[in-house]
Amino acid sequence: MAATTPGTPGTPRVLRAMNDRAALDLLLEHGPLSRTRIGKLTGLSKPTASQLLARLEAAGLVVATGTSEGRPGPNAQLYTVNAGAAHVAGLDVTARRIVAAVADVTGETVGEFELPTPGRRAESVARQVADALDGAVKEAGLARSDVHRVVIGTPGAFDPGTGRLRYASHLPGWHSPTLLDELAASLPMPVEYENDVNLVAVAEQRLGAAREHEDFVLLWNEEGLGAALVINGRLHRGFTGGAGEVGFLPVPGTPLVRQVVKANSGGFQELAGAQALPRLATSLGIETPHQPYAEVAAGLLARAVEGYERDPALTELLRQYAQRLATGLASVTAVLDPGLIVLSGALTAAGGELLRSLIQSELAELAASRPRLVLGLIDRHPVLRGALERALADTRDEVFDTSR
Repeated sequence: MAATTPGTPGTPRVLRAMNDRAALDLLLEHGPLSRTRIGKLTGLSKPTASQLLARLEAAGLVVATGTSEGRPGPNAQLYTVNAGAAHVAGLDVTARRIVAAVADVTGETVGEFELPTPGRRAESVARQVADALDGAVKEAGLARSDVHRVVIGTPGAFDPGTGRLRYASHLPGWHSPTLLDELAASLPMPVEYENDVNLVAVAEQRLGAAREHEDFVLLWNEEGLGAALVINGRLHRGFTGGAGEVGFLPVPGTPLVRQVVKANSGGFQELAGAQALPRLATSLGIETPHQPYAEVAAGLLARAVEGYERDPALTELLRQYAQRLATGLASVTAVLDPGLIVLSGALTAAGGELLRSLIQSELAELAASRPRLVLGLIDRHPVLRGALERALADTRDEVFDTSR
């Protein structure tokens, strides 16, 4: 008979590691637990649960944290995941700023820093990223070397074939062919890159409106329109990383623009993006302030919700805008047939439940299938939260692996 190697599935070492990970995941989900409770949740005997906790405590992965109270008999020792066992960082990059955050292995944010970038464009992007990261690390009371992994969210996507950023011409300094090498040289830990809207979908799938959903579309609506596609529980990025760039989607109601990436106009973005709302309002006789269109758009939607069915012009604004959004979503639905569409972003938040219900009604008229529309639940820095969740998933797989 051939000898069994230490890493063979089913060996005591691997089974112990599987039990260790199950216990750690339970502690992350439920918070402090006693030995008895861990035994019941995992199906392990009390002696085995005790050995498991002793093993994890010796490895620095769990710590004792007080005792249970309120029950007859002696209080039971409680255990929790050692928050300091690992730290990760996430960055949310826009044309105006970089927001960085550091989280401990439990997912709690322990440091956050915002770096305005318009006045720093003479500096290299690698320097800006390092400065933003260092600001968050300092806020957390850590050193850069304490961070196990960084995930950076940007508009567009890095082409896997060329390593260059695509679909984000408005992001200055991020299109150098050597950028990824420069970032790798300046940061001592693994660095991953992901589309910002994809990261919002990660946050909603892990913590928000798409929990327990394997197939869904997330529509992001702020200054730009974008989508994230989750199929069989995994992000679908496409051949060049451009899956979900629905702002370029040709739709009825806008001119057909050729070489749309160069023109950066036309399509779904022109029909239903933030810049469309002031024009639509003006056509309905609604006065709009002379401010950046993204700010005007959110304000118009908030006014339209407040004046719905009391002010005819505002009522028509909201109805027509819902129809425009449903027009693009009908094409997405025809191709992907998702069971769930999550609506996220500042404009969605401004329109709220009323806008969601109007889009749902319009989509029912335009699409053969009937996906359920819900509002996103991650309303504070959703890109950043998704970046942290992505970094945490990979880091936990490494740090919680006790089979090595």
